[in-house]
Amino acid sequence: MCSSSTYTEELHCCVLFTLSCVFSVSGDLLVLTVATQETDGFRRFLRSAKHFNYTIKVLGRGETWKGGDYMSPPGGGQKVRLLKSALEDIQDENRVILFVDSYDVIFSSGPRELLKKFQQAKHRVVFSAETLIWPDRHLEDKHPHVREGKRFLGAGGFIGYAPNLKKMLLDWSGADSESDQLHFTKIYINPEKRVNEVVLKFEDGRVRARNVLYDTLPVIIHGNGPTKLQINYLGNYIPNLWTFETGCTICNENLRSLSGLQESEYPVVVIGIFIQQPTPFVTVFFERLLNLKYPKNRLQLFIYNQESHHEPHVRTFLEYHESEYQGVKLIGPEEGIDPVTSRNIGFDMCRDNIDCEYFFSVDVDVVLKNEDTLRILIELNKPFIAPMMTKPGLLWTNFWGALSADGYYARSEDYVDIVQGHRVGLWNVPYVSHIFLMKADVLRTDLKDPDLFESATLDPDMAFCSKVRNKGVFMFVTNVHTYGRVLSTENYQTNHLHNDLWQVFENPVEWEERYIHENYSKVLKDGFIETPCPDVYWFPVFTDVACKHLIEEMEHFGQWSGGGNTDNRIQGGYENVPTIDIHMNQVGYEKEWHKFLLDYVAPVTEKMYPGYYTRAQFDLAFVVRYKPDEQPALRPHHDASTFTINIALNQVGIDYQVSQFYGKTVRRRENLSDSNFVCVDPRIATM
Repeated sequence: MCSSSTYTEELHCCVLFTLSCVFSVSGDLLVLTVATQETDGFRRFLRSAKHFNYTIKVLGRGETWKGGDYMSPPGGGQKVRLLKSALEDIQDENRVILFVDSYDVIFSSGPRELLKKFQQAKHRVVFSAETLIWPDRHLEDKHPHVREGKRFLGAGGFIGYAPNLKKMLLDWSGADSESDQLHFTKIYINPEKRVNEVVLKFEDGRVRARNVLYDTLPVIIHGNGPTKLQINYLGNYIPNLWTFETGCTICNENLRSLSGLQESEYPVVVIGIFIQQPTPFVTVFFERLLNLKYPKNRLQLFIYNQESHHEPHVRTFLEYHESEYQGVKLIGPEEGIDPVTSRNIGFDMCRDNIDCEYFFSVDVDVVLKNEDTLRILIELNKPFIAPMMTKPGLLWTNFWGALSADGYYARSEDYVDIVQGHRVGLWNVPYVSHIFLMKADVLRTDLKDPDLFESATLDPDMAFCSKVRNKGVFMFVTNVHTYGRVLSTENYQTNHLHNDLWQVFENPVEWEERYIHENYSKVLKDGFIETPCPDVYWFPVFTDVACKHLIEEMEHFGQWSGGGNTDNRIQGGYENVPTIDIHMNQVGYEKEWHKFLLDYVAPVTEKMYPGYYTRAQFDLAFVVRYKPDEQPALRPHHDASTFTINIALNQVGIDYQVSQFYGKTVRRRENLSDSNFVCVDPRIATM
C-alpha cells in the first residue's frame, strides 16, 4: 500500500505536504476551505490561489468559530460539518475535491501539477501526513508503518473524489468542538475502511519550496499548529512575492493613497510615546516628532513618562506645542502607573475614540529620521506594520526573523540580507519592538484583549507579539525606505546638566548630528578650510547647540579656578599663564574630549600636513571664561604643544565685539574665531 506524507524540516519546522495528486490533467478540481474570519493568513491563501488560478469555495463565512485552535484541546469538528454539507451539493462523480486549511496554507504550484500527482498516487483519497500523532497517542501502535516519510495522518489537507469523500464523512455526527483529526485517524487505522479509500502518500515532487531532508518540492505548503511561524517566513517569498529578479512584487498592492487629501480628510492617528528609562537625546526625539509630515490637527498624543529625569523635556515640549495637536494625554511618573498598564491605556485611547483609525506606537529611544515615516506606513495599508530600525554598525534591528524553541531570538536565513538592504520589501516576522503602526479596527476586534502585554513567562514585548501572532494578525516590517535607528541606552549618565554631551561613545551618529557643524564634512572632502594667516587653519566644527551646552555645562558645574598662578589641579601646582577655567577632567569629560579630537580635529591636521599622524594626546583641555571685570584677556605666551586648538563658544557681536588671536607669525587677527569654528595653530612640530 502507498503512503502519503507531509514533508517537514527537522526540529518542528513547517509541515510541507505534497498532496501527490489526482486523476487526469484535464480533471475538474474544486478547492474547499473553511474561513469564518478574513484574517491575514486567509488573505495570503487567497492571493496564492489566485496566482495559480485555483477555483476556491469558502465555507463557514460569517459563522462563529467553535472548533477550538491549535493552542487548545482537540477541535475542528465544525470543519467536518461544513464539508459534509458542501459535498451534498456536488453530484459529479469525477469531481476532485481538495479540502485544505486556509489560515496557514500557501499554494506553491498550480492545479495541473496537483491533479497530475493525484493521478500518479492511484488512490481515491490521499491525506497529508505529519510527524506527531494527536490527539490520541494511544492509537500509535495501530498506525501502519511506512518505509519513509511521516507515519501519522494530518487532517489539515486531503484530496479525493467527491463520492469517496462523502462516504468518508457519512458517519460523522459529532459536535463542532470534537476532533476532526481523531475522526479521520480512526477511519485510517480501520483496515476495512482504509483499503482503496484513505492512504498516506510520500513521493518526490517538483515544486517551489524544497525540503532538504527529503529533497522534495511540494505543491502546497501547510504550516500546522506551532509551525505557523515557518509558513509566515516562506510566505514572504511564495508564490513569487519576492525574487532576486523582481524584488518585492506586493509592495505596491492595495495601497491607501494620502495624496490629494485635504488636511481634514487625513485619518486620525493616536501616537503613543513611551519613556520607560533614562534615554539620551529626548529633546531631539520631540524635535523629530514635530517634523513628521502629517497634519498635527489629525494627531493625538499619548505620552507615558516613567522617568522624573525627563519631566523637563516633556514639559517644555508641551508648553510650546500642545495646542498644535488635536489632543494630548500625559501620564507622568507621579501617577505610579507601570509600563504594561500604560500601553493598554494608550491602546484604549484609540479604541474608545470612534474617529481614531491608527495607533502609532513609538518608544522614545527611536530616532525618526524619515519625516514621511507615518505617511508611508499608512499608505502601505497593513493591519500591523513596522519600519525597520537599526543600530549603526550592528546587525541589531527592531525585529526578529525567527524564534528559538523557547520563544526568544533566532536568526532567519534572510535576516542579514534584509538588514543590509540586499533584500528589500515587506516581511512577515514573529517579533517587532520599539515602533509600529496598527489599525484601530484590529485593536477593536482581534486585539481587544485588555491584557495583551501580560504573561507569566514572557517579557511584555514578547507577550504582546505572541498574542498578536496567535490572533492571526501578521506583523509586517518594511525596509523599502530608510526610516531611522534605535539609540543605545546603556551607560547613560543622568548626573550632568546636558547628559547628551557624553554620548559620543554610545551613540556617535546621533552625537555627531547634534553637535558637529553641518559643514564639517566639507572640510575633508572639499577643503572647506580658511587660512586667515600663515599656518593658522580655521574651519567649522561645532553646532550652536554644542557651544550652548558646553557653556551651560561649565556654568552649571560652577567651580571656576581663581585665575592665579597657584593651581593645585596641575602637576607642580604652578600655572605660568593662569586663566579662569574649568578642566575637562573636572566634569568627567576628558575621554569624550579626546574622542572628539581624534575623530574631528586629528583628520584635519593630517590633511593639512601629509605624513603627520597624531593620537591627539593632551595634558590639559579646558574651557576659559573671560569677563571685562574678571579676566578680560590673556597675555601673549607660547604653548608647548604640537598644535593648539581654540574654539569660541559664544557669539561675536552678541557676547563680545572682537575676537583676538595671536599666532606664531602674526600679531593680531580681529574677528578671527567666530562661534562654532575651530582655529588650529601648529607649534613645535618638525615637518
